[in-house]
Amino acid sequence: MTAESLIAYDIPALTVAQTGKDAFHALNDHHVKHLPVVDDDQKLVGILSEEDIFNHKLYEPIGEYNFSLLRRFAVRNTDHVFEVMRIMGDNRLTIIPVVDEAGNYQGLIAQNDLLRFFANTASFTEPGGVLVLEMNRRDYALSTIARIVEEEDAKILSSFISSGSNQETIELTIKINRQELSRIIASLERFEFQVKESFTELDHADTLQERYDSLMNYLNI
Repeated sequence: MTAESLIAYDIPALTVAQTGKDAFHALNDHHVKHLPVVDDDQKLVGILSEEDIFNHKLYEPIGEYNFSLLRRFAVRNTDHVFEVMRIMGDNRLTIIPVVDEAGNYQGLIAQNDLLRFFANTASFTEPGGVLVLEMNRRDYALSTIARIVEEEDAKILSSFISSGSNQETIELTIKINRQELSRIIASLERFEFQVKESFTELDHADTLQERYDSLMNYLNI
């Protein structure tokens, strides 16, 4: 999945001819805190924020802003969605502009659309359970863990790694396509893997459904 497939064509970029007042209304209309600015040749100038508007006169054209102070983050249309998520998260953006290889503006990806994409992926929507394992970095081997899980007639749907309690350890979170996890936990512990936490939809199905519905309602605002 690439950035191009997530472009929100219903949210237009700002132009250098528009004013701060125009930009402020556009931010409110689309429920975002940032919008890209393009010049007459559809080249990306930068990303305008609410703070940028408040630092200028409301009726001043955006073209008179100091563009060197605007954020200039963007992704290419061929970048993977993981790269999109990284840049947006690192820089706390509510949108990210998309450009082609020549730097021509293609559109933007909104934070809500990116969140909706991940919320609708199989690792979130398919039933199953979640295990959190803590281990030394040198002991990490996903292939070994996957083999243990598969020997219990289950599959790993997704996984991600985060820092552990110290620099020498990591936490591995895995989503498994089984809701009954006791045998898998026993097998992992037999191979000396420490299962720190487990979560099953059998215990929390109603709560998870309520949270998912709330998320979808929020994204549809």
